[in-house]
Amino acid sequence: MRIDWLEHQVTPPPILSNIAAVPESLGLDGTRLAIGDIRTTGRFTGQDYALNETVIAPQDDFLGAAKSVLANGAKVLVVKAPAPDLLALADLPEAKDVLILDASTQDDALRGDDCRGNVLHTAPSYAMRADALAQFILFKKWRKLALISGQLPEDLAFTAALKRALTKFGLTLAGEKEWAFDADMRRAAAAEVPLFTQDLPDHDLLLVSDEPGDFARYIAYNSWLPRPLAGSEGLKPVGWSGVVEQYGAAQLQNRFREAAGREMAQGDFAAWVAVAAVGEAFTRTQSTDPATLRRYLLSDEFRLAGFLGRPLSFRNWNGQLRQPIPLVTERALTALAPLEGFLHQTNELDTLGIDAPESTCAAFGDSQ
Repeated sequence: MRIDWLEHQVTPPPILSNIAAVPESLGLDGTRLAIGDIRTTGRFTGQDYALNETVIAPQDDFLGAAKSVLANGAKVLVVKAPAPDLLALADLPEAKDVLILDASTQDDALRGDDCRGNVLHTAPSYAMRADALAQFILFKKWRKLALISGQLPEDLAFTAALKRALTKFGLTLAGEKEWAFDADMRRAAAAEVPLFTQDLPDHDLLLVSDEPGDFARYIAYNSWLPRPLAGSEGLKPVGWSGVVEQYGAAQLQNRFREAAGREMAQGDFAAWVAVAAVGEAFTRTQSTDPATLRRYLLSDEFRLAGFLGRPLSFRNWNGQLRQPIPLVTERALTALAPLEGFLHQTNELDTLGIDAPESTCAAFGDSQ
């Protein structure tokens, strides 16, 4: 079973501080660990796996490199690339019969109007993360909410998801502001942030949408009102975190730390899940045919133990992986969504993200 890792590196936008640098091998380390895991299982089933790695520099031609990989026989791709690259790859004639597992994008549009039938998503969507946080807010009975949002594309996407989630769960914003500073907050935060937040109405919780981690860290303990933070800072809804330790996760965390020398992040877990899912499908179907693997992954039979307390599976209306969403602080797991009391007629994990009745994805009709 051949699995290809295909990554288009991006040049990150300039931010106010570079304290938390993104690991260069984010995602790829998760893929490598998963290959080792499924190879261990394969020894007992007579199956073997090969991982081919293709990493394209930011300035280089992603689509040209992808065509070369496909021409060389790739049939199952785990991809880390921006949304435009992912769509361009999925739309290649050479990729029509290829199985693509998106391990990085969170864009809700890729699970909606811009979905592709040959793409499954193992990274949680913005909507899933926002719904998890909204459930916790409702559980805590925090009714007065304020929001500070950045203006980068990913900030805008997460802000839209937060507003949708608040509406979905009957919550409203008392006030909101756009972050408007480009000064060095390492020196100016104590003076600027109180003034910036002074005119926000009284609130129980301050939401922040700052996905690259640019400014939100400077809002903590500097806001005019002493209130907790949630969203991109403070209490964060994530696909995975180094503080997740229950349900056997500690063993996965330890193996990752030993292999990579750092904490396992959301991008690593999404890549690990992608490879583990392919391994499970290969074991169950005894086939390397992408169409056969896809049918099994989208079927009710597929279940994957993902160290989050509930079996993981794929939604057959948009290819999104169902998974619980940890709500974490820097050093602890606070809650695991869906929270108790949030019910669904078929699967409580579908209270997180876009459910079938509201889905605008039309590319998965043959799987429903």
